[in-house]
Amino acid sequence: MPKGSNVPVPTTALRVELGWRSGPGVPDADASALLLVGGKVRSDADFVFYNQPQHASGSVRHEGKRTDGGRVTDTLFVDLARVEPSVETVVLAASADGGTFAQVPELYIEVRDAVQGTVAARFDSTGATVETAFVLGEFYRRQGAWKFRAVGQGYDSGLEGLATDFGITVDEPQRTAPVGEPQRTAPPASPPAPAAPPPPPAAPPVRLSKVTLTKAAPSVSLTKQGGTSGAMRVNLNWQVHKQFSGWGSKRGRAVAMHADLDLDLCALYELADGRKGVVQALGNAYGALHQPPYIHLDGDDRTGAVASGENLTVNLDHQRDFRRILVFVTIYEGARSFADLHATVTLQPQHGAPIDFSLDECTVPSTVCALALITNTGHDLVVQREARYLVPDRGVSPQRTVDQAYGWGMNWTPGRK
Repeated sequence: MPKGSNVPVPTTALRVELGWRSGPGVPDADASALLLVGGKVRSDADFVFYNQPQHASGSVRHEGKRTDGGRVTDTLFVDLARVEPSVETVVLAASADGGTFAQVPELYIEVRDAVQGTVAARFDSTGATVETAFVLGEFYRRQGAWKFRAVGQGYDSGLEGLATDFGITVDEPQRTAPVGEPQRTAPPASPPAPAAPPPPPAAPPVRLSKVTLTKAAPSVSLTKQGGTSGAMRVNLNWQVHKQFSGWGSKRGRAVAMHADLDLDLCALYELADGRKGVVQALGNAYGALHQPPYIHLDGDDRTGAVASGENLTVNLDHQRDFRRILVFVTIYEGARSFADLHATVTLQPQHGAPIDFSLDECTVPSTVCALALITNTGHDLVVQREARYLVPDRGVSPQRTVDQAYGWGMNWTPGRK
């Protein structure tokens, strides 16, 4: 599609793919969406992006990144049938992290029917220079139907500038006075006036900060991020590959229609007092948040289709009780290898930036993957991206395979769920 043109799209579930070619010096990019009424959001809740991945209406959600060879995609799911009647426009945007879009080759946005996989619209963006954010396209209502418009409007102020332009309130880091700069003090207070009723509490501003772990930069300090208290949610969300490559191509497209895909998010833990154990759905070992092991599995999502995915919660108020935590995932049924799947892992501390990474590099028949290792060094709490695919020996369970790989030293018995 040329810039400025439009095309009708079906009022149904659509998958919006932001894509580009990766390589040395290419910055990361992120997809986002804004739901507008009269050209502005109604509230910050109408902004869907990596830190706020689902709209309350369920009509828009951020599904995360996938790497396939030399290409990277970041995907939004938009169900136009569920968009609230008052919403006139759904803006589809991209932001560059660590560079400009002049450094992002072959940038495009593509709209596909989420069920049929057919392409409804595609816009290839060219000619970028200093832009760090783009409105690439938008869905808009016209006479009771929906259309897609190729926009291509750039911003040199990043995601923050784009978001504030549509009415989003963005959290800004507080400035502290440097050493030697005097702090200003307020003048003496006058006698207090009669107190007015307090206003209702304002919603917290949107936080745009995040940390993406990669092979080149695989670890981050939660201590330095300020994320060492409160609850930390560890989320796993996945989709099935529609086209396979490598080992997974042997299975063709059959797994894409499999209704029984079931992944299990689990955690091995070792406490400071030497106690060890596992938190998992198998055997109903869901753990506990306010007593040892201070880790709780929220549920068992057997599809991965819901935006909440499958979650573990870690109580960081008890960080001193932890020695190490290994988060891993097993394929319980429905696929023979992670080569068939795309998954996104997000660690969301209650305080501090979210930490995420994708699982897209499996080339072996692996049924268990070590995701992240959280280690208490005594003065620091460190998250290490593992993304380590393991292949169990015949007759050896995935749990025992992870144990052996990381030297946990536990005794295992068969379990069911």
